[in-house]
Amino acid sequence: MNFEHLTHFMDYMSREMTPGNAIIIYAGGKCVYKYACGYADLESKTPLTGEEYFNLYSCSKLTTVTAGLQLLEKGRFLLTDPLYEYIPEFRELYIRTDSGELVKAKNPITIRDLFTMSAGFSYDLNAPGFQMARSLTEGRMDTAATIRCIASDPVCFEPGTRWQYSIAHDVLAGLIGIIEGKKFRDYVREAIFDPLGITDCVYHQTPGVQARMASQYRYVPEPERSGNVFVNVGKNVDSILGEEYDSGGAGITGTISDYVKLMAALANYGQGLNGERILARGSVELLKANQLNETQMKDFNWPQMTGYGYGLGVRTLVDKALAGSVGNPGEFGWGGAAGSTALIDTSIQLAVFYAQHTLNPREEYYQPRLRNVVYSCLN
Repeated sequence: MNFEHLTHFMDYMSREMTPGNAIIIYAGGKCVYKYACGYADLESKTPLTGEEYFNLYSCSKLTTVTAGLQLLEKGRFLLTDPLYEYIPEFRELYIRTDSGELVKAKNPITIRDLFTMSAGFSYDLNAPGFQMARSLTEGRMDTAATIRCIASDPVCFEPGTRWQYSIAHDVLAGLIGIIEGKKFRDYVREAIFDPLGITDCVYHQTPGVQARMASQYRYVPEPERSGNVFVNVGKNVDSILGEEYDSGGAGITGTISDYVKLMAALANYGQGLNGERILARGSVELLKANQLNETQMKDFNWPQMTGYGYGLGVRTLVDKALAGSVGNPGEFGWGGAAGSTALIDTSIQLAVFYAQHTLNPREEYYQPRLRNVVYSCLN
């Protein structure tokens, strides 16, 4: 293994694309590369060490779908089960058409639809259901109450027919909490984080966590620019809606050295670096299997996902030629709004976790390049 290309790429990213970035790689269950460069705080020129906390945003979804698959293994539900069997508020479902008309849905939302972003939800966190939850919970926004409230909002299309990125994994987290009879964060700690020895990942920031965080920036595109390229936007996450809202879609703040333990477990078909098993081999195979039909694949059209399908909450490489990828078919993972990204390959037991702290991180640029550079260094 020779990581010279990756070191150069990381250095380029910190000079041109983000104030700082960090990466950690496990292969065969061993750490083979760790690197950080640039700044944790641009204003004070504090160097990034790689031990800082980052807001992981949608990389949190990897934990949520892992938790969901654990319940599948326990027989708590089937993917084909209607959501209303567990949350009755979703029994009466309406679709808002392009003309604004409300029509009754023919299909129920299934649990598979939550995993695969095919439920018909949007990512509008100011929808009436969320406003109702804020009022009913006096701003606490406990996950179960919030999910029940948003059941009153119309969906965007007939469930199961299209793919649309949405709050579906927040709903999945709420479902897990309801079935298990506990807060989602507590379930994750007991069933995933504690068994894997993950101690530096949290759903709600404390003052101690904030003190260890890298500063969070927003990249300002050139047409909007009147000053700095990167604007410090504070350390909070807008999608954590209240002190009791455990966001399955974007809630985790953590370190790369800690969160990569989940990537390493998935890369080893569910068995962690410490020998603890969190999923069966077949569950990981199901997780990375493309779940989208031909119509849904047309919706899954983000530039950085060319050549990929979508499994149970993760991208999965299905066409090397179309992707222009030097990786292996079945490589899977996901990314987050501030630039974190996971790459997992069970065929070579590869686990990669990369992080920066820049909203608008230009994923279409760095994600395909990063994946190719990582693989090139393994030969």
